[in-house]
Amino acid sequence: MIWVIGSSGMLGAEVCRAAQKERLPFIATASDVDARDYNALKTFAEKCETKNYLSSHKAQGQRAKIEWIVNCSAYTAVEKAEKEKAAATALNVDAVRNIALVARSCGAKLIHISTDYVFDGTAQSPYDENSKKNPLGIYGITKSLGEDEIQKTMTQFFILRTSWLYGFGRPNFVTTMATLMESKPEIKVVSDQRGTPTFTADLASVILKIIKISDKAGTDIFRKNSISYGIYNFSNLGETSWHGFALEIQRLLKKYKRIKNECVVNPCSSQEFGSKVERPAYSVLSKEKIISATKMKIPKWQESLERFIKDSRFEF
Repeated sequence: MIWVIGSSGMLGAEVCRAAQKERLPFIATASDVDARDYNALKTFAEKCETKNYLSSHKAQGQRAKIEWIVNCSAYTAVEKAEKEKAAATALNVDAVRNIALVARSCGAKLIHISTDYVFDGTAQSPYDENSKKNPLGIYGITKSLGEDEIQKTMTQFFILRTSWLYGFGRPNFVTTMATLMESKPEIKVVSDQRGTPTFTADLASVILKIIKISDKAGTDIFRKNSISYGIYNFSNLGETSWHGFALEIQRLLKKYKRIKNECVVNPCSSQEFGSKVERPAYSVLSKEKIISATKMKIPKWQESLERFIKDSRFEF
């Protein structure tokens, strides 16, 4: 059974939808089980494997061992983190340590979501999994420390670093741009930061792919068709700036008649935009390792963005 932590978030909800579609057994928690509280996590994990608990959750009244924990919970407010270091640390470091400890105690494998912000953005080519970490702000620092806690605590883990995430159900860059483009005559968008947008549906797919590959291989992780534990990068293919991302959002919004307003999208520098925290100027992630391990065909970011905007669930 898969335990999805952070199921009310943008990615967590998508993982649950994908697992349900593929008929994979899972149980989901959000604020009802506080990951910052080790005892709450441990108690929930113990209850999950009792017959009465699962029966009350329509799991056919059978004992079900937690074999996977997918941690989609995180403190992600990049600018607020500078003033809320304790809150960011509690969710991105302390809670991650707790989850790793509980995963180890119940013999579960862990999939944890990390970020491109563990890097400083000074690279000239895509970061691979062995690139030196050097986060610039509190958000990146706490996410980096969370990775470290997992590696110190357990061995059966997959850390997936991703970037520029968007999806259904929660405000994100795409929905924010759509709202502004429909209501403003012109807007400014940063053009000197480059990275890769990532659709939550694609990230959810690779999460479930890792689970299925590992489960099929059994306990022998060195089997030919298995996937080794460790750190992997995942985003959609290609790269762009936030300004380039915004222009493509506008083009697709017009194509699918999602907006009527004619908004001018102007480029600007990070300094001109006035961000309160320094962000990586370049955070493109190399996907060679995950492609080799899963044999997945990763969509280009433009293709995934079009799937998102033309979907009937898209709203802003």
